[in-house]
Amino acid sequence: MKAADSPDPSVAEHVQRYLATDGESGYLEGGMTNLVLTYRGRTSGRLYRTGLFFGEDQGRYVLVASGSAITHTHPQWYLNVAAEPEVQVQIRGERFTARARTAQGAERERLWNMMVERAPVYRTYEARTRRTIPVVVLERVDAG
Repeated sequence: MKAADSPDPSVAEHVQRYLATDGESGYLEGGMTNLVLTYRGRTSGRLYRTGLFFGEDQGRYVLVASGSAITHTHPQWYLNVAAEPEVQVQIRGERFTARARTAQGAERERLWNMMVERAPVYRTYEARTRRTIPVVVLERVDAG
């Protein structure tokens, strides 16, 4: 099944460029490291993909579900991943399966601060919204 790209043309273009070059173009974008996340729609069952900033923590990958905080709702990718946590990840030319979970409590605060340090724009997003912005941890699923 072919994955559908983000409806945002700039995100779709970024993903296409990333995939075509194994991240040679697109891995470092917007001042941050980027990955491509492929996930299943919680109601449609279709595959979707998007490009996201990420950080690394103890062999895990960290995402912020800010959605640019334009609205007071979580981004669609996050709602889908929360419902269907098994995802496909591409970082540069490496592709792997991961399981997503939302960080809570002290872990969330530590990872949030780590990501804000890397991308201070998250503080601006936080100020624009009434919601607590989720921090997502991706952990590799062993193939064996």
